[in-house]
Amino acid sequence: MMANTQKPLVLTVLLYVKSGKFEQFQAYETQAAQVMEDYGGKIDRVIRPVSMAGEKLPLPDEIHLVSFPCEQDFERYKFDPRMSELKSLRQEAIANTIVIVGTEGELYG
Repeated sequence: MMANTQKPLVLTVLLYVKSGKFEQFQAYETQAAQVMEDYGGKIDRVIRPVSMAGEKLPLPDEIHLVSFPCEQDFERYKFDPRMSELKSLRQEAIANTIVIVGTEGELYG
């Protein structure tokens, strides 16, 4: 698990959508983003990748850059009862998710 920190979190989320389920995926993401807002979280950027250089991972359908004020807010979001209510929609639409949790780093250059 993550170290207990009050630093803002930045999540890089790789999302793999089930074939023919993009509409359900969008419905899930819209509702999840509304819950996220209650904890100070937001989807800062949505990327639709077109290729991946030199990696063994399959190309995700979307990559989301997500932020939360701190780890505690992220944990509260994950365990919000509304997210449990969205579980069936999520399972219908999303084949796989990879979440990389980090904090802001120094810029180079």
